[in-house]
Amino acid sequence: MIRQAFPLLSAIALSGMIIAVAPRSTRAAGTTIIVGTKSASCAAQYSTIQAGVDAATPGGTVRVCPGTYPEQVTIAKPLKLHGENAVVIEPTNVTANATGTASGQAIAAIVLVQNTTDVDIDNITVDGANNGVAACSPDLVGILYQNASGEVNHAAVRNVKLPASLNGCQSGDAILVQSGGGELSVVNVTNSSVHDYQKNGITANESGTQVQIEHNVVTGLGATNGAAQNGIQIGFGAAGSITRNTVANNVFAPCTSQQSCTATGIGILVFQSDSVTVQNNKEGVAQVGIAINGNHAQVDNNKVFDSMVADGIDLIGSDNDADSNTITHSDDAAVFISGNDNVVRQNTINEAAFGVLKVSGSQGNVIRNNDSFNTAVTVQDPPASASKASPYR
Repeated sequence: MIRQAFPLLSAIALSGMIIAVAPRSTRAAGTTIIVGTKSASCAAQYSTIQAGVDAATPGGTVRVCPGTYPEQVTIAKPLKLHGENAVVIEPTNVTANATGTASGQAIAAIVLVQNTTDVDIDNITVDGANNGVAACSPDLVGILYQNASGEVNHAAVRNVKLPASLNGCQSGDAILVQSGGGELSVVNVTNSSVHDYQKNGITANESGTQVQIEHNVVTGLGATNGAAQNGIQIGFGAAGSITRNTVANNVFAPCTSQQSCTATGIGILVFQSDSVTVQNNKEGVAQVGIAINGNHAQVDNNKVFDSMVADGIDLIGSDNDADSNTITHSDDAAVFISGNDNVVRQNTINEAAFGVLKVSGSQGNVIRNNDSFNTAVTVQDPPASASKASPYR
């Protein structure tokens, strides 16, 4: 069986089923800076976003007039970066400006938010089409919050990928939140469009990271021979919730059968993180729709469809709850269980090779009140198998 996902780093495991985001600090009143090309409609004070950020007082606002801005931007103070419609940050030949908190790898972030709180990014497009990265290092990231907190709202992040000749590099994360050194990153990612990334769409990694990922549309490249993609990932001790997102087209092309797969494309991946909530999402067209590699997860009221080769929902761990999901067309299992004391109930399954695959030797699992249609085998106990998740870290 294929049971492996490739996550990104970082997360704080929280007990309980409700994830409460820490309250923001009160933002101090600040100035408004206007950036752009001066015209009748734009009273610009600075021509570049970075100059406006540098000039802004903590708690201020940087308003960006419509236009394309060929620059990397670093933010290290509380502020709001607000774009008028048609603001595109699209740098040429990006360079390394950060280091991964867990891996130590060099990162080239188009927008870097680092060592601060209360940074909100709103109505901005981040485009990596001209990134110019010509090797697997540095890692290319669209928006990076590192030991930093705030909100990404109504953003668009696209083309965070390397040239086709480098499509096997584990690089290209559209939005990444990570913590290190005992610091915190509390970030909401909402109402945003994420597509054409190489490795992951939205990732939250490492202990100290807490996210709410809600109402986003995350679209992978479709079948790719390069990096095994994940749409949304919470991993490596990060904590939070993934709710009301639409995620599609994360497919690792070489994975065409259980025997051939070395990795899988996964729509929503929780990897080595506990107590994560995954609710009310729509996920389709991946090898695994929702993969939980952790404990105490709540996976409820999701619609999962077209899980090719593998499963609709994987529960690899203990005390996870998959309740009231609708799972349509799974080439292998609608729900796969490897662990103890998991609960699978009141799910609706249509067209799966198996309704529930529960690894032999798993104990205390509850499987009840599930409705299966066009599924010849409703429950089976297979031998144990290795996960093939491929997280980003």
